[in-house]
Amino acid sequence: MKYPRFWTISLLLLATALLLHSRGDKDNVPSSQPLSQMPQTIGVWTSRDIAMQDDVLAILGKGDFLNRLYTGPAVLPEPGVEKVSVPTRSDVPISLFIGYFASQRTGQSIHSPQNCLPGAGWNFESSRYTTLTADNGKVFTVGEYVISDGNTKQFVLYWYQAHGRSIANEYKAKLYMIADAIRMNRTDGAIVRVITPVMPLESIATARNRVVRFTSEMAPVLPRFIPD
Repeated sequence: MKYPRFWTISLLLLATALLLHSRGDKDNVPSSQPLSQMPQTIGVWTSRDIAMQDDVLAILGKGDFLNRLYTGPAVLPEPGVEKVSVPTRSDVPISLFIGYFASQRTGQSIHSPQNCLPGAGWNFESSRYTTLTADNGKVFTVGEYVISDGNTKQFVLYWYQAHGRSIANEYKAKLYMIADAIRMNRTDGAIVRVITPVMPLESIATARNRVVRFTSEMAPVLPRFIPD
């Protein structure tokens, strides 16, 4: 049911607001590069920025945002790459969205795709939490989902990133933010979302492998833009 979820989120937001009010009105925020400096080329993928509409930016609030589409040539992975067990294509577009908030102290909070995607007409067909090992060996805890709108399907991977920690669950992300506000006087954090379409005659596994391969190469650069 949606009501327990609503009240859980509401109570977390209220507790966060009260705590942050008691701690003052200024965060300790380490310096970082703006998301606009994210590499335009990642592995075999090159990109172009997608402009975000003013009404969307107004809903998202005060933050730094990246909305970019990556595409590459039609290639197969190298033989023997364990994390990509079936052939995949890199010419199918991959959408990367990152929203970084230097402070969530004034009621500003990261919007969950669990709310945004259904509002845009997408239905969640499957979901699970899992781990992903980036090319630098760091393990990320992520959520992966298959969404659909009519006959159109997409594979989605997203997680919350803050202070060197990756979190797949939005409730845990809120709790960690409260704890870090107490320990470090920091409420900064980000959401990282990667989406690719499931092409006609393509399996979900193939679409997943494409996203995993891209994300494994992209994730090591994130600390430059989302400070640990």
